[in-house]
Order: sequence, then structure tokens, then C-alpha cells
Amino acid sequence: MLFHRGRAAAVVSVALLALTAGCSFGPPGPDQAGSPPNLPRPSAAPTAGGDDGEREVAITVLARTLEVPWGIAFLPDGSAVVTERDTARILKVGPESTSSGLKVAELRRLDEVRASGDGGLLGIAVSPAYATDKTLFVYYSTDEDNRIGKLSGDGKLEPILTGIPRSAEHNGGALAFGPDGFLYAGTGDGSADSGQAQDPKSLGGKILRITTAGKPASGNPVKTSPVWSSGHRNVQGLAWDKTKRMYATDRGQPRSAELNVVTKGKNYGWPKTDGVGTDPKFTNPLAFWPSEASSCAGVGVVETMVATACVLGQRVQLLSVTGGGTVLGSPQELLTGEYGRLRSLVAAPDGSFWVGTSNQEEAGRPTPEDDRILRLVFSDGGAGRS
Repeated sequence: MLFHRGRAAAVVSVALLALTAGCSFGPPGPDQAGSPPNLPRPSAAPTAGGDDGEREVAITVLARTLEVPWGIAFLPDGSAVVTERDTARILKVGPESTSSGLKVAELRRLDEVRASGDGGLLGIAVSPAYATDKTLFVYYSTDEDNRIGKLSGDGKLEPILTGIPRSAEHNGGALAFGPDGFLYAGTGDGSADSGQAQDPKSLGGKILRITTAGKPASGNPVKTSPVWSSGHRNVQGLAWDKTKRMYATDRGQPRSAELNVVTKGKNYGWPKTDGVGTDPKFTNPLAFWPSEASSCAGVGVVETMVATACVLGQRVQLLSVTGGGTVLGSPQELLTGEYGRLRSLVAAPDGSFWVGTSNQEEAGRPTPEDDRILRLVFSDGGAGRS
């Protein structure tokens, strides 16, 4: 099923409630991903209506005065590592708290990064064996290309995959480990040559699946290629649900921004299609919205909720997905216009969503607190129960 943004807005507008004193929000106990940080109390409590009744959400500002936070990933102790696109800094957020949020400390600044346009220091992923190898993986731009590299301890940045197309826009940047233990990366097709998305010899406009050494992973559609799927415009978000179903955002098309369910070897149509097409060779999106009202980037999954943060739309789109992979009811819109441009979004180990604003860039209108990282906790699932 495919849904337009207009239907979602109508659903939300009829079901708004105030947060009641009877609801309790907060992280559960420690789990296998590590203990949750000592979080500040919610500073605001916007709400959203759900297709199954009423859904309440509490929002906490976890960090302030960042500069275009792009990638967010979590360490075993419950803290997060956060990249800043333009400064090329890797920050550690938490687990310690301060009077205004979580403690923010600079871990590294990568001199190899060349930031311009929407390129720079983009996605970040934590090694599944971080407790022993202390390794982070990053997606970053140079003057010539986009690359994936690894950082082990205090060592130098080591590129493991190079030659991803670089341009002023549409550089991709999503990076995450899948449930199979392999590293996935979402690339852009490069604004100069959109035909790269359909070229099997190009790394542009693809989702890649590689080992931690940067080699094609076993089981890829072509044994000698890192390409997992093709026909993408600009993939900036990757996530999986508990059934190992993979979701990816795709932004930058003239008409539509997409949320796709990605499967091995499928072609998602760009530049032959923009949104929904009729050619059976191409896979249509799970959901799509007009680009000017969405342009969604980060994506995360908590229980049956799939959320994506939208840059131009300045909102979070929230979908309820059944176990069979269909959308239940209409998508909901959260935070519309309240925090400006939203880009990064991930599911935290405690069952909340972390969302990063993107106002400290040319098209943004930053407030003195920008850029911020927000924490969203829902009353009917994840980290909060009502």
C-alpha cells in the first residue's frame, strides 16, 4: 500500500491529546546492548494521534549547539557516537548527564574529510565486536570520492572501500550493520550523472553489503560485487525490524521521497521511476511523499513503528507496519515545523528514537540551541508505557 502525506495530516489533526500525569516515560532496565544513559526529564510533550486510537509521545532535548549532526550509533555503555557533517568531528553523547542534557565530548576530528554541499562526515556504525576491537566505521567524503573507513582505537582512519561517486549533492551516506553481521552502506548516484544508479559497474545509487575489510559479502547478488540493491537516488537511512526486514529512505528525486523495503538484488527504479512506477522490473516504495514536504533521511524501527526524519518537510513521518510488512492505517506526522529541519533518526537500545536537527547549514534557520538531538518516547511502546 502507498500513502501520500495529505492523508497522514488528516489523521493526526483529529486525535491530538495533552500528555497526562498518569503516564510514565523512561528507559527500561539494562539489556544486551548496554545500560541506558542517565536521561534528563522530558522538557516538552507534544502528542500525535494514531490510527489505533491515541498515541502520546514525550520529547527530551538530549544535546544542544551541535553543527549538522548526521550519523548516530550506540556504544555498549548506552552512549552514542555522533558525526558532524561539516566539522568532521565524532562526538560522544552520554552516558553522563549535565543540568541541560547529556554530556557531549569530542572524540576525534578527521582531517581526511572534505566537506562541501551535502558531503562530509556522514554515517557511522559501531563494530558488533566493539567491546574487544574498539572499532568504528564511517562514511566520508574526500575531494575525489566518497569512502568507507574504519577507526580502531586511537589509530588512523583506514579506508576500506573507495570510489563511491562524489558530487555537490546526492552523496548518500547511510551506514549500519545488519542482523547478518555485514556492513551496509547507502550511496547517492551523484548529481552530475544520475545514470549511475542503473549501471551495475558503478557504486553510485546503490545499497552496498560488505565485510569489515571492505570486500563483497558472501551471498551478494553478484559474488564479486558489493552491490546489494540498485536504482536508488540518495540513500541516507537504513534500519531493520525484528523480522530482519530492511528499510531504506531515498531522497532527492524531483517529485517523491521514498521509504523502501529493500531485498536482495532488487532494482528500485531511479532514474526510470520517481515514486511509484508501472514497470514490473522495478520495485515500488512502501510509502512515498511529495519531496518538498518530506525529503526524509534517517530511519529507525521500534516494535511495529517505523519512523523517518524529513529535512525539507521539517517533520517525522511515523508508520505502523504489520508483521507481514504492510502499512496499517495512514502514516502520522510529528513535530511538524517545531524543531526545523530534521535529518538523523535512529532507534536507541532503550526503545526510544533519537532525532537530530539540521539547521546549522545553508538552508536552515538555526535558533541559539541548534543543532539539537531529541529523544522521543511513546506511551504505547518502546521505552515508555502508559
